[in-house]
Amino acid sequence: MNTILGTWHWLTTAEHYRGTAGVPHRLLEHVVISGIAVGLAVLIALPLGLWLGHVGHGGAVAINVSNIGRAIPTFAILVLLATVPSLFGDAGAVLALLVFAIPPILTNAYVGMREVDPDVREAAVGMGMAGITLVRRVELPLALPLVAAGVRTATVQVVATATLAAYVGAGGLGRFIADGFGLQDTPMILSGAILVALLALVTEIGLGRLEVGLTPGRRRGSPTPGDAAQVRG
Repeated sequence: MNTILGTWHWLTTAEHYRGTAGVPHRLLEHVVISGIAVGLAVLIALPLGLWLGHVGHGGAVAINVSNIGRAIPTFAILVLLATVPSLFGDAGAVLALLVFAIPPILTNAYVGMREVDPDVREAAVGMGMAGITLVRRVELPLALPLVAAGVRTATVQVVATATLAAYVGAGGLGRFIADGFGLQDTPMILSGAILVALLALVTEIGLGRLEVGLTPGRRRGSPTPGDAAQVRG
């Protein structure tokens, strides 16, 4: 009971919401670190996954390589990067989280493209579509649910895992947990954990709703199985 009251007191103390060591500033640090990592992962993994899925070659190798990266503990990567002076802190945290974010985005993009109905793809080719036009108007809209799910999964995982970055000198909400252990301050530790959990939950719900809004099931201008039947007829 004392721990619960202590945690509530910590979370409701105005002093903990002021300055560079306060909750708003640490929250901003956490969001920025996570956002940069996910943004870079999207720029790298999404085009690669879409292209591999479009051409249908080399995808298995890329996915296996990305899964190897997923198997490596993020904290181990953080510690290794922290041994490089220029990568100690936020830079190393972003790089480690980037490695962690790539696999789900790459895998979902590739699988989403490969699962496009062959009849729809054939109908689009019959309409004269090819290359980037085929990807933009047909394959990507149909693959979008899986692509969006991959980005959502990567983002939530990064937000949660970014907590570990505090142990190698980076900022973020993980500072409350790391500093709490150093000070043997249990309310601070629990408060940090609650804040990270809330941020991850808000991220999951927000991206989930965005995913629904972006994937209505049919985009105007994209061929459907009905279009395929008409072309073949």
